[in-house]
Amino acid sequence: MKKIKTVRTGGQSGADRAAMDTALRYHIDLCGWCPRGGWAEDYPDAPGLLADYPQLTETPSPGTAQRTVWNMRDADAILTIMPEGAASAGTDLGLREGIRLGKPMYTAVGMEDAAGILAWLESLPDGLDLCVGGPRQSECENAYRLTEQILDRVFREVNLLFSDENG
Repeated sequence: MKKIKTVRTGGQSGADRAAMDTALRYHIDLCGWCPRGGWAEDYPDAPGLLADYPQLTETPSPGTAQRTVWNMRDADAILTIMPEGAASAGTDLGLREGIRLGKPMYTAVGMEDAAGILAWLESLPDGLDLCVGGPRQSECENAYRLTEQILDRVFREVNLLFSDENG
């Protein structure tokens, strides 16, 4: 069994989108809730991001809060990538919800946290539905790039560890 079975996000620009794109490159399944109409800041008109990411499912609400809360609820563990100095109301909501639900959580601020993420993932059971989130692109211009860099290292290492253990 794989360590990470699915990557769950809400599909917003920035950290969520980087998580989806990186997961696809590593052949990790995607899932998650997105606002009705597939809304994201860079996909304002229906079908929105569902045209390019049909793995997501619409919530009844066109707002982003329900998407965030439902993704936290349905995840096994939550990885937040919050670059130093970034501010995000949606990310803050996700962090509060993860704490309220008692989910295993890890918050990273930069590449220096990749080793900590790997150690945290190793402490969790295999077959994770891992929710990955962070600020949208308009809140933090380097959210996509940093998330992609961190996850590229993490997913590569997780795949190597998995291959070594089962190979």
